[in-house]
Amino acid sequence: MVAKRIIPCLDVKDGQVVKGINFEGLREVGDAVGMGVQYAADGADELVYLDISATREGRNTFTQLVRRIAAGINIPFTVGGGIAAVEDAARLLEAGADKISVNSAAIADPSLISRIAEKYGSQFVVVAIDAKCIDGQWRCTTHGGSRLTGLELFSWALEAQERGAGEILFTSMDHDGTCAGYADEVYARLSDMLSIPIIASGGAGCVEDIRRVLTEGRADAALAASIFHYGQIPIPGLKRALKAANVNVRL
Repeated sequence: MVAKRIIPCLDVKDGQVVKGINFEGLREVGDAVGMGVQYAADGADELVYLDISATREGRNTFTQLVRRIAAGINIPFTVGGGIAAVEDAARLLEAGADKISVNSAAIADPSLISRIAEKYGSQFVVVAIDAKCIDGQWRCTTHGGSRLTGLELFSWALEAQERGAGEILFTSMDHDGTCAGYADEVYARLSDMLSIPIIASGGAGCVEDIRRVLTEGRADAALAASIFHYGQIPIPGLKRALKAANVNVRL
């Protein structure tokens, strides 16, 4: 059985890690490289870095940051934010990223997923989906959650898989930063539909939340930010607790 993964997420703005609630109220919490080094030492399986400003100047700065991250850590990491062309993906992969994450640009042009996957392989392509539940339907958003689209979560996730995505990273905007638990039923439904790994994001507040999304939610990985950034749940203790609860994780 493939081990479940624990993945800290680091939202980056101007080289610093920031965090908010429901995608709003951002505040700085630390240095992007230093935090990544510490998480790797603590036993994180992977890291996700998202450039949330992603202007053209920011993307250039972010590329330099990716090189520094690659030089400092020894675990796989994914980068995303502002990737709108194969050339953007190429620049970040060549800088040392192990995977790239696409979101808004893939919704605008779904062929972007296929083109990157055809050049580099599906294993390099993570499709991130930010969605909120409106009148009982999970609606996808773009531009950091600020623009609502007509796309429905489950149909878009399936299309992304068919176009060559290697993983789906779904963030529930309703749960993001609340520390009130993940949208477990949604992840279970995605798991039933898809054959590629699913990364759960949004809502981790305690060990039980993570255990539940990895078991009842059947997610392949649990991504979290607040609980790690503020030291609420150290990764070594989290993994020991999950192992004791019969969740297959790497210690």
